Amino acid sequence: MGLFSRKSSTPEPARDERMAELGRDYAIARRHRDTRAMNRIMREIGTDKDVTDLNDFRAGQESYDSIPPIPRNRNRRK
Repeated sequence: MGLFSRKSSTPEPARDERMAELGRDYAIARRHRDTRAMNRIMREIGTDKDVTDLNDFRAGQESYDSIPPIPRNRNRRK
């Protein structure tokens, strides 16, 4: 075993990429005030029988929310 071993002692938990993508889509829709898309995503999650916890969904939301919005009222010509 070397000093800089690449293997980690604790394996990362498996992420549900589909739920993370839905979380990002929900965060995008919320930022753009698209209630139709927000409701569609929540219906899709509500009807899915495989959803047990929403940690991956929230992680997807936080990954998009960590990106700051673009300031819209700067550099506007008058």
